[in-house]
Amino acid sequence: MALAAPAVAAWLTALVLLGCPAVAGAAVALAAAVAGAVTWAAARRRNSAADPTGAPAAARVALAVLASVAVTATVTAFTVHGVTTGPVPDLARRGVTVTGEAEITDDPRIRPHQGGVARRETAVVRARMLLVSAAQERYAVDVPVVLLGPADGWRPLLPSQRVRVRGRLSPAEPGEPVAAVVLVRGPPEPIGAPSAVQRAAGALRAGLREASDVLPDDQRGLLPGLVVGDVSRLDEEVRLDLATAGLGHLTAVSGTNLAIVAGAVLVLGRFAGLPLALRAAVAVVAMIAFSVVARPSPSVLRALVMGTVAAVALGTGRTRDGVAALSATVLGLVVFDPGLARQWGFALSVFATGGILVLAPRWRDRLTARRVPRLLAEALAVTTAAQAAVTPLLVLMSGRLDLAAIPANLLAEPAVAPATVLGFGAAVIAPVSIDLARLLVRPAGWAVGWIIAVAQRAADLPFASAEWLGGAAGVAALAAAGVTGWLVLRGRARRRLVAALTAGALLAALVAMPVVSPWPPPGWLLVVCDVGQGDALVLAAGPGRAVVVDAGPQPGAADRCLRALGVRKVPLVVLTHPHLDHVGGLPGVLRRRAVGAVVVSPGRVPEGEAGRVSAQLRTARIPEWQAVPGMRWRFGPSEITVLAPEAGVAPRGQGEGTTANNASVVLLVRWSEQPAAPHGPAPAHGAPAAPGGPGTQPASGPLLGAALLAGDLETEAQEALLRHGLPRVDVLKVPHHGSSRQAPAFLAATGARAALISVGAVNDYGHPAPLTLRRLRWLGMRPYRTDLSGDIAVVAAHGRLAVVVRGK
Repeated sequence: MALAAPAVAAWLTALVLLGCPAVAGAAVALAAAVAGAVTWAAARRRNSAADPTGAPAAARVALAVLASVAVTATVTAFTVHGVTTGPVPDLARRGVTVTGEAEITDDPRIRPHQGGVARRETAVVRARMLLVSAAQERYAVDVPVVLLGPADGWRPLLPSQRVRVRGRLSPAEPGEPVAAVVLVRGPPEPIGAPSAVQRAAGALRAGLREASDVLPDDQRGLLPGLVVGDVSRLDEEVRLDLATAGLGHLTAVSGTNLAIVAGAVLVLGRFAGLPLALRAAVAVVAMIAFSVVARPSPSVLRALVMGTVAAVALGTGRTRDGVAALSATVLGLVVFDPGLARQWGFALSVFATGGILVLAPRWRDRLTARRVPRLLAEALAVTTAAQAAVTPLLVLMSGRLDLAAIPANLLAEPAVAPATVLGFGAAVIAPVSIDLARLLVRPAGWAVGWIIAVAQRAADLPFASAEWLGGAAGVAALAAAGVTGWLVLRGRARRRLVAALTAGALLAALVAMPVVSPWPPPGWLLVVCDVGQGDALVLAAGPGRAVVVDAGPQPGAADRCLRALGVRKVPLVVLTHPHLDHVGGLPGVLRRRAVGAVVVSPGRVPEGEAGRVSAQLRTARIPEWQAVPGMRWRFGPSEITVLAPEAGVAPRGQGEGTTANNASVVLLVRWSEQPAAPHGPAPAHGAPAAPGGPGTQPASGPLLGAALLAGDLETEAQEALLRHGLPRVDVLKVPHHGSSRQAPAFLAATGARAALISVGAVNDYGHPAPLTLRRLRWLGMRPYRTDLSGDIAVVAAHGRLAVVVRGK
């Protein structure tokens, strides 16, 4: 344990000094060195006098702490000096546009654009700038930078590859150990090949992806992420479910992955009769091979060290030695790379490993003493200890408690090892025999499918993730709650009482709450899904069936909304216009659902998104129809009629975005009290009947009410629609997320009493506009907003329409 204090001191030193000038680091290093010399001299005098108080042992710890502080401060000072002085930081402070040559040091991370009218993915790439040219000046340098720019051209690039980029230099965030952020313009120009090791890693990862193509979409995306951290094809819905269930760590290469591979090799070696020394050597080779497959980036190499520490300590049962090894590892890594001190991934890895080493053995022994089977006790102790250790960090990061994390990890853990081992084997075998690799991938897919099912069920639980205070206040509140819990649970009788109360509360949450506040509410007719800055609406079409109008910007949010509504079949999808915030989530609607046909706007602007939608539908073999005024369908209680636009006559506005908005498909929805049979013969596979013409008869039964779904219409198209005659309705889906471009006469002519606004809580457009909200209230409409209320449902209640909100 003597190494723990120097490790913590080094970590805190780097954490603080990274945000200070280099001179501060030098001053701390000098002060620590002087204090260390004084302490050493005093300890020597006491030791020579044979002081029996034990001061020399304490002095040794103090000397170790001061030495670690001095070394860490020195290294950190040099690091800060290197990234704050020189040509690159100087050019960044002036915002100069440069041409540079850089060597990629980690996998390019592709970030999807949230919302907006077009798909604009960005790439974040860590690299070392080696050459920079500005005007007539040219500098040879070697400093870390972050490259930020459009995603085009970055995906196929590998670490260690050299590229030429052009962009504007910008200062890095204070405390970040990088010299500058390069805002790259255009795609990169590769000017060198990656190293042999990185090429081998790329080939093995590509082989695993190819072998995984035999699996369903969600499994083929998760298996490479689970095995080697390759999340390039990870489904958005799966990613959200994993995060909500506290399983997001499974897609990050950690010491666990390496420990699993090493453990499997040790077991095989034992069955093969190999001596202990040879088994250990083979295990080391397997871990190194895994590091190559996972790509030898700094995070993977760090995981290699952590995995070795945890495996050796747990395998030998000597947790004290494990803590010492962990402390030495932290000390060495922080001194080698002070920037790790500010990385959440490093902190989570250290805390989880520490929790397993310190807490898990004690908890396991207590459980086995109460006659819990040892295997189950081990799983419970390790999972709970790791989660308990990282919970303060999660609260500090996000102000959130993952209440479903422990049971979800317990259920998912048995599938992690077989999926990892089989996936790793498939990656190694794929370059030799892709057919044999696919044989290994299929059972790995079963394991991955189990993890996906666990994540999905856990994410759907009430209070799977609970809000908590963030920052230091949240950690303090968590500590207070922990102390209170410890005091309450000290007696056996009180523990039993708390266990009974907890079980009762959990039962109430799982059984009673859905009865008290059910979702979806009984008799729902229309639901506006909370998908952020975008539109996604669902119209009732009978048990397990619904018509979807727009799909939001991301697949995960749309799929989750439909899943909550119990929608398994979608006879019709209407995409009002091809902007990303309306069509980006289409894959989520199509996921595991029978879809009959998709109706699209006759406007094809922007072409990129319109073409992407058409390609998705061709791949899924789903008919694509262009909207024509007068089209009419009946599904369950809903009768849907297309009011606009007419092909080629949509009013033009200022800019391409306005033109596309004005070509939005406008729908009139009427609901009858009794569900009507579909008009005409129902085609096979849940497809809708052919679109009806203007003469289609209205639905039978008493009319409950009507809604106008106006897409993103702006003032020009609203006024044109008003001139053609506008039916009065009870509910208006306010066009364009409540923007200021609303025609007052159009809003008044609808006669609506409820105004539904689909809008993101954080958006750069100022939606909904205060002027629009005032106009709606002046006209007697009550606004309902997804950013404030979450999902919004229109329901049938006592022969009329009512609005129910789900709440955030």
